[in-house]
Formats: sequence, structure tokens, C-alpha cells
Amino acid sequence: MRTVGLLGGMSAESTTYYYQAMNRLVRERLGGLHSMQLLMWSVDFAPIAKMQADGDWAGAGAVLARAAARLEGAGAEAIMIGANTMHIVADQVQAAISVPLIHIADATADAVKARGGSRPLLLATRFTMEKAFYRDRLAAQGVEAQVPDQADRDRLHAIIYDELCQGVVSPASKAEVLAMIARAGDADSVIFGCTEVGLLLSPLDVAAPVIDTALVHAEAGVRFALS
Repeated sequence: MRTVGLLGGMSAESTTYYYQAMNRLVRERLGGLHSMQLLMWSVDFAPIAKMQADGDWAGAGAVLARAAARLEGAGAEAIMIGANTMHIVADQVQAAISVPLIHIADATADAVKARGGSRPLLLATRFTMEKAFYRDRLAAQGVEAQVPDQADRDRLHAIIYDELCQGVVSPASKAEVLAMIARAGDADSVIFGCTEVGLLLSPLDVAAPVIDTALVHAEAGVRFALS
């Protein structure tokens, strides 16, 4: 089994999900007492979140690039950034290492197409929904993501940072996000495009096919480890 390095803590809530999912997937594939061979660097999210809010993406990228280089030095044979939004600095992280970066948007695009979709609704932080880095990467693979309107984007961003990243799961917020999905128009699938969204909603809550990015990214990491 090859060793994967995970940049986590963004937030700690979803990093826990990554760890559980990858170990479960390895056990399902190999059986018995097998588990994921994983190195993790978990950042303090508060300074990263402030850099995000301030638009200091280069500073945030430098933090992750240093951590990724340390994971490679410790033996990681590939790196994963356990957050959709922080893939805005994926190129900066990749430039700091010589091993591959397993990109969450690539895993997401593959999963959308595998479910027969091409026009998914992207539910994510405001950064991921509004900046080009993520939607352009999906579009390059034939997936044209739609996003909610401005008011819904702002509310969803607040739910992610003020509630989900802090371990708060509210039935009222769940109802709000389901209403956003109902207003989505002609979307043929739904991307849980923030790794915390899957903590609030289940695929069973949504009639359309769902792509939980944390899960499909974890699956991509396990495929690498076992390849």
C-alpha cells in the first residue's frame, strides 16, 4: 500500500470524515484489520480562514505548501487537500512537492459524469461557487456547474463557516439548503462542494444524484494507495 498525505483541519469536522471514510474503504477492499496508510498535517483553521476572508490566498497557499513538503519528507507518495476551497492554491502546493496532488475537482467531475450528469448544482463556500478555479476545472472536463443566486450563496457560506465548521448541525439550516436545491432550475445533479455539506445533508435527502466531494476525494485517495 502506498502512503497518502492529507492536509486537514479545514475544517477539523470534515477531516474526521475523511479519516473515517478512507479507513472504511480500505477495510472494505482488503478485509480484516486493514486500514489506510495515511500521514496527516492538520492546520489551525482560524488563521487560514482569516487569510481567506482577507483575500491573502498566497499566504494561505504558503502555509499548505510548507505542510505538504513536510508530509512528502515524511514519506507521503501523494498529497490531498481535504477542502474544496483551498484547492484555489492547488498549483502553489503542487509546485512545492515532487509527488502528485490528488485534485478534488477531478474526482468530482468523474463522479458527476459517472452518475450521468453534466449540469450539477454546486453547493459550496462563496469562494468555491464564485471564483473560477473550481468551476473552470469542472468545465474543462465537460461539467458545467450551476450555483445558487446571490442571497442563497451568502446564506450557505454563513451556514458553512458559522455552523458546520464549528460542529453545529441545525435542522433549520438543513431545511434552508434543501430549499436552495429546490430552486435550482434545470440542474441534473447536486455537488456537495464543500466537505462540510455532507455533515448537514444526506444523499437520501435529495431526489437528484448527489456527489459528496469529501467521499469521492477519499475514494480517489484510496485508489491511489491501493494501485
